[in-house]
Amino acid sequence: MAYIKRIIEEHLSYLAKHFPVIAVTGARQTGKTTVMKQVFGGMEGIKYVTLDYPVIRNLAQKDPELFLQQYPAPVIIDEVQYAPQLFPYIKIRVDNNRINGQYFLTGSQMFHLMHNVSESLAGRAAVLSLYSMSRAEIAGGVEKPFLPINDFHANSDETITSVFDKIYRGGMPQMVEDKELSPETFFGGYVQTYIERDIRDLLEIKKESEFLRFISCTAARTGQELNLNNMAKDTGIDSKTAERWLSLLTTSGLVYLLNPYSGNTVKRIVKRPKLYFMDTGLACYLSYWNSPRALENSAMAGAMFETYVVSEIIKQYSNRDINVKSRLSYYRDNNGTEIDLLIEDNGTIYPIEIKKSADPGNAALKNFKVLSDFQGKAGNGAVICLSPVVCPLDSKNKIVPVGVI
Repeated sequence: MAYIKRIIEEHLSYLAKHFPVIAVTGARQTGKTTVMKQVFGGMEGIKYVTLDYPVIRNLAQKDPELFLQQYPAPVIIDEVQYAPQLFPYIKIRVDNNRINGQYFLTGSQMFHLMHNVSESLAGRAAVLSLYSMSRAEIAGGVEKPFLPINDFHANSDETITSVFDKIYRGGMPQMVEDKELSPETFFGGYVQTYIERDIRDLLEIKKESEFLRFISCTAARTGQELNLNNMAKDTGIDSKTAERWLSLLTTSGLVYLLNPYSGNTVKRIVKRPKLYFMDTGLACYLSYWNSPRALENSAMAGAMFETYVVSEIIKQYSNRDINVKSRLSYYRDNNGTEIDLLIEDNGTIYPIEIKKSADPGNAALKNFKVLSDFQGKAGNGAVICLSPVVCPLDSKNKIVPVGVI
């Protein structure tokens, strides 16, 4: 299948000129290995090795010094989280020979990779997260982190039907490349692999059915405020187990928790994050939707549309290595006033509403008035929706079609 260019490529090349170790982490099947080979595979003398193979993994675990002698830099090491023993030895090598672009690492378990990088390779490694493909990557276009003040072309040919077709399939590279592959076939195997290779050993899960119920319960709550007690109750597990399992979903890159705005001057805001699946195709599969038309007409359609938009914006910032946690949040106070997304940029806070409507009207702006309570300057806002054109709602806020973000 033809390679689809990833936005992250340019920044990977930049980082390799400034750091001896480059690590790309993210959920399984998002394209980490493929993009590493695409960007760095043409380097003179570069090697590739994957720790998926038990014999090679055993060598890396039991004799990391010999492993690195057999696979000297520059080298791409795939699924490096399986051999944390390698990290101290990589540190010694880059300290003795401080040349940039020596080790290119990938890992599907972000928690373990980040822990080992922070312990052994602090200051020596650059780490990027790779999610499933963004709209721009799928379309082969140019991507820019979303702000309401961006210049947008005026027209979009997206309809509710075309948008929910995209939501239903998601952005996993194989689902994008193989148009004939059914979501049931792909995601069925994906979930089983995820449990067998990433989850079972880490959590010592004895009943797979309980964990499957939990991730399905999580998917059904995408776009909602997190309530772990309710999720635990609905799954039949205790709250500590639910917390531990959710932590693994987030560190695996499958789920993102969007924090509430935490300005010091706003005392009445809620403290719980909102939960979003980072691939809507996986969320649809886990919440048992077997048709984009059924989803489009369901009570879950609004939450899934919001998940699609928020995950897209997260990808846009992450692909440029912009700290998502410091830029993106949401607002909700004890009176129920909510703004779907806040983007902070250079001291300015931009409010975003997300509506599954072609003509949301000025009523969509009613909650933006709470920005007067915030420290910092309130910026222009946007309502991202199914309108075919960009158009102003008032002097500061505009409608932005989902097809142009």
